[in-house]
Amino acid sequence: MTVGLTYIDVAVALPVYNTYTYAVPESLSPFAVTGKRVLVPFGRRRVTGYILDISGKTDLKKIKLILDVLDDKPLFPSSMIPFFMWIAEYYIHPVGEVIKCALPGGLNIYDYITISISKKGKKTLEKNLTTVVEKEVLTLLKEGSFRLKDLGRKMKKEIPSALLYSMQDRGWIISKRELGGGGTRLLMERYVSLNTPYPSCERLSVPRKKIIDILKSESDISVKKLKTQVPSSPRLIKPLEKAGYISIFEKRAYRDPFGDAIEADESLQLTTEQETAIAKVADCLGKGYATYLLAGVTGSGKTEVYMQLAAKAIKKGCCVLVLIPEIALISQMERRFRARFGECVAVLHSGLSAGERYDQWMRIARKEVTIAIGARSAVFSPFSDIGLIIVDEEHDTSYKQEGSLRYNARDLAVVRAKLNNAIALLGSATPSVQSYYNVKAEKFIELNLKNRVEKRPLPKIKVVDLRESRDKRGFRRFITPELYEGMKQALDHGEQVLLFLNRRGFANFPVCGTCGEAVRCKNCDISLTLHQKSNAYKCHYCGFTMASVSSCQACGSNKIIQLGLGTEKVEAAVAGLFPDARIKRMDRDTTTRKGSIVKLLKGLRNGDIDILVGTQMVTKGHDFPNITLVGIICADLSLNFPDFRAGERTFQLLAQVAGRAGRGDIPGRVILQTYNPNHFSIIAARDQDFKAFYKTEIGFRKALNYPPFSRMIQLKISGKNKEKTRQHAQTLGDLCRTVQVSNQSFLKSVEILGPIEASIPRIARRYRWQILLKGLGVKPLHEFIRRVLLKNNVHFNNRYIKVVVDVDPFFMM
Repeated sequence: MTVGLTYIDVAVALPVYNTYTYAVPESLSPFAVTGKRVLVPFGRRRVTGYILDISGKTDLKKIKLILDVLDDKPLFPSSMIPFFMWIAEYYIHPVGEVIKCALPGGLNIYDYITISISKKGKKTLEKNLTTVVEKEVLTLLKEGSFRLKDLGRKMKKEIPSALLYSMQDRGWIISKRELGGGGTRLLMERYVSLNTPYPSCERLSVPRKKIIDILKSESDISVKKLKTQVPSSPRLIKPLEKAGYISIFEKRAYRDPFGDAIEADESLQLTTEQETAIAKVADCLGKGYATYLLAGVTGSGKTEVYMQLAAKAIKKGCCVLVLIPEIALISQMERRFRARFGECVAVLHSGLSAGERYDQWMRIARKEVTIAIGARSAVFSPFSDIGLIIVDEEHDTSYKQEGSLRYNARDLAVVRAKLNNAIALLGSATPSVQSYYNVKAEKFIELNLKNRVEKRPLPKIKVVDLRESRDKRGFRRFITPELYEGMKQALDHGEQVLLFLNRRGFANFPVCGTCGEAVRCKNCDISLTLHQKSNAYKCHYCGFTMASVSSCQACGSNKIIQLGLGTEKVEAAVAGLFPDARIKRMDRDTTTRKGSIVKLLKGLRNGDIDILVGTQMVTKGHDFPNITLVGIICADLSLNFPDFRAGERTFQLLAQVAGRAGRGDIPGRVILQTYNPNHFSIIAARDQDFKAFYKTEIGFRKALNYPPFSRMIQLKISGKNKEKTRQHAQTLGDLCRTVQVSNQSFLKSVEILGPIEASIPRIARRYRWQILLKGLGVKPLHEFIRRVLLKNNVHFNNRYIKVVVDVDPFFMM
């Protein structure tokens, strides 16, 4: 240990579970602050790390020095470090990668190896003194240097490391480490200001005099803004600076993700139920942690409750975080909050560019805003004094992240509120079984909004049995007479119609009319879906496409029968039935372009759309007063999934989409078409009775010991070789059972299901197996998986097989 050095605890952005101690050179010591990034040596590499702690001493002897401090201001407050540590512990994920996941993308600096050909290598190639593979490598490197990982991709084969080491030893190739990444940076903009005093303006040209006159009334102005008034100003400002009239300098600018300006609004008149809910939560603001579940029927005014509570939190000096499940909903919520609170609102979601996201993040970190609105990743917003966290549509499965860090943003919102002594407010018309169970267990406090605002009635729901139209042909199988008449009546009255089908494309089950074989994806064990607008068959799992004129892969016949149903087929059928109606479709195919969602919603709000056909994107939180009829084409699509939450998801989808009807002055109607009219999820959705659904569902969960009565961890095993993947899954299953029998408490507290092949055995050319671990409590289950994972890491991932640990899994397929 060297006396006088500063020592820091660093989490590196790599898949390693420990944190590491580094020394800070005296020259960098004033800049080393918790929450900043540092460039550190790690083995033979240089990587980004995050400062978690600072101390003046350490017992360690050999300590490496950091290479640089990468930020002028901390990217996150020190109060967030316990939050990051909790996530790493609970989700069994390296803390450095947790922080990397939380931060805006494109910040981290890393090094990589590049390979290039040497002069000796070129001569060797000319003399033809190489093997076939060596010749391929050297020929490719003559085009230029390549990253090590890109070299194999370019050659379309795996290059043995031993071969490259041998070629390097013989002096044929040169490998060197270079720094990359860190592409997201501050946006700087040029500004000009008037010098005082400045020379006489008598001999200046008219445009130059105009620039001086503008600057007399402005303390400084951006060159971009100046150009709108004096188009030639960009080429005139340099000579003016040289002559001593003005100064040119750079100022930080923010990339604007908002778009149109919004007119201010005021608080709305509250119902008695809204006043009661607001009073209960407001009374606890600033007094410690509590989680409330706001169960309010669709159209009951939950958003107004959120905004009024946000205003009360801000008055008490607290910041507010609002989570929304879908990017499609953020523009609507952001508009309402900006209309009420002005420019103190930031937005965070993956739809922003890397630069926009970074700017919004830094506005929060620099305490320039008090409200942040965003999708699941916004739960990491760098507020230091958070007082209220709102989770809208808390039941939505979109809050579960399926990337490298598989977190649930709703659960993390509750954890963050607890760590910060803040209030968590979860809102939904169809609460999750888990959250309502927490109400019953007195962990959460229930608030109710049982009535719509302005005493509007809930829509009347009529169930239509599709079994009666099973033998009909064409569109009559899914557009029943009841639905057709309802649509005709609504359109005749100038009202809007919403048709819901949770499946995109034209036909989801194309089969050969000659041999009966399905048209399948070449990378996945799943049939392709015909997308008529794209003239292609598409796989919704890996993205593989095939021309719509393709023949049967089994027998070569071109007689492909398009079975199944999707939003495209519904749109086409409706266009035939109502040729004068203005019809739009809202699904992933029509909303990929930036701004396309906002354009669709604007058209609906302005009355430019008569019929909207959509997937589950249309079910969530949208408020369109002129939609008076909702038609649910087939209510059963999610009911038969091999997932214990299938009934819950079906009920939530149906109740939510039904809630889009009748939100204006005209009462709404819903026509719900189903093959299972007597299923309890369908009946509960028809009656709009969440508690009746919960009572039945919780009984099934208890009998089968599924969450919330147990906790689960899923091990997802995948690999490109079918037999190696199966063997690895079996080995891992044996290892789990060995660990289980080695400890008497695990025999009682942990249940092992599998290994078993996944419901979809192959996706994106990777064969898939899974093991499900169930336990009555969190601690024994986590202790078990750590013992399996950390003490037997060699049995987990290798270069051929990937194993993912998914804590509290949502998607069991």
